[in-house]
Amino acid sequence: MTSRFQFPVCRILNTGIHAASLPQALEAIHVAIKEKRRLMIGVVNAAKIVNMSKDAELFEDVSGSDLVLADGMSVVLASKILGSPLPERVTGIDLMMGILAKGRSERYRVYCLGATEAVSQIVEDKIKEDFPGVQLVGRRNGYFSADEEAGIVEDIARLDVDVLFVAITSPKKERLMAKWSDQLNVTVVHGVGGSFDVMAGLVDRAPERWQRMGLEWLYRVKQEPGRLWKRYLVTNTAFIKMVLVAWIKGTTRGARP
Repeated sequence: MTSRFQFPVCRILNTGIHAASLPQALEAIHVAIKEKRRLMIGVVNAAKIVNMSKDAELFEDVSGSDLVLADGMSVVLASKILGSPLPERVTGIDLMMGILAKGRSERYRVYCLGATEAVSQIVEDKIKEDFPGVQLVGRRNGYFSADEEAGIVEDIARLDVDVLFVAITSPKKERLMAKWSDQLNVTVVHGVGGSFDVMAGLVDRAPERWQRMGLEWLYRVKQEPGRLWKRYLVTNTAFIKMVLVAWIKGTTRGARP
């Protein structure tokens, strides 16, 4: 993780996370675009922290980001329990929508990579309709082989992109961002996960009350129980155990901000 921001870095379960609010993160992104300084953004929730503890490559890919943010109330709550409090959660979708909102006046050049072709088309239409001024310079669905990656990167690199949104599942998303960061010729790269599905209306976002209670994950399970219940049961249980162990030891694994 680089440290060229004024934001303190909190160590939560061996993961460095920048203590930044949403407005602060958006301002850092705007400055990076204006100054043409590369900014790779990583976001972590409970599931990703658990997976990072078991997957060294994923850990390195996320930790190598220039800005790492807490995407989930569970991470924020854990930070307070473990004595390294984060100011708030900064979700991938909130950051994406904030970038697009700012891009209306600043005419950001945006590329959207990921999701199905149908969802990608809807996202294109939504951006053009809801964010006039944003220049959508290209898009591509997320269904491609490893052999196609180099060609896709070359296509993006030719377009002078300010912001690349990557809507691909983890850990493929993080691996792609880390592997090709030097060749993409993109100022800001932001992995947005399933945000395109939400933007396209395929998945409902949890109401504010559920979000404030840290139950956005449960709302997602409610919508897709067959696919998600086991994943969240396993990762949430593991995350709670990790927090309890660290709390009992009275340390975030030996690291303080």
